[in-house]
Amino acid sequence: MDQSGNLSLTGHERTFSNDEIIVSKTDLKGRITYANRTFMHLADYEEQELLGAPHSLIRHPDMPRCVFKLLWDTLEAKKEIFAYVVNRSKNGDHYWVFAHVTPSFDGSGNINGYHSNRRVPNRKVLNDTIIPLYKTLLDVENQSANRKDGMNRGYAVLEQLLQEKGVGYDELIFSL
Repeated sequence: MDQSGNLSLTGHERTFSNDEIIVSKTDLKGRITYANRTFMHLADYEEQELLGAPHSLIRHPDMPRCVFKLLWDTLEAKKEIFAYVVNRSKNGDHYWVFAHVTPSFDGSGNINGYHSNRRVPNRKVLNDTIIPLYKTLLDVENQSANRKDGMNRGYAVLEQLLQEKGVGYDELIFSL
């Protein structure tokens, strides 16, 4: 841990194979209700540590908050989303994923949780587009005095980029 009590980062990237899928489910508040073995292995947590814990437990500090805003706004609109995400393992390692997150519904059509499948991301897309984009968004976010303003400024930059390209977020992600 560093002096602020946060988990230190090792700079070491974990990987997984193309035939593995990370699966997790959460309740409406983002608390983990299910995690498969691949999730537990990469995140370096035991099942009892994960169940009931906030999914943000694996949030990496290099992940722009505005991307999570987009994710939650999309899910709350009862839509699915695909996104590249960098996560942090318990020991400070990191791993990249291409996530497909969907709301889960009860018999009345109300959202009662969330389901996420994550696959190995395209390394060229990460290196050429996502990592530089996320660095730019994170830099914008970190220029604000508080986290909420930073997130909103980063979100505005992301929206402007989409507008300039004349595409929606999903179109951008699948065009890469």
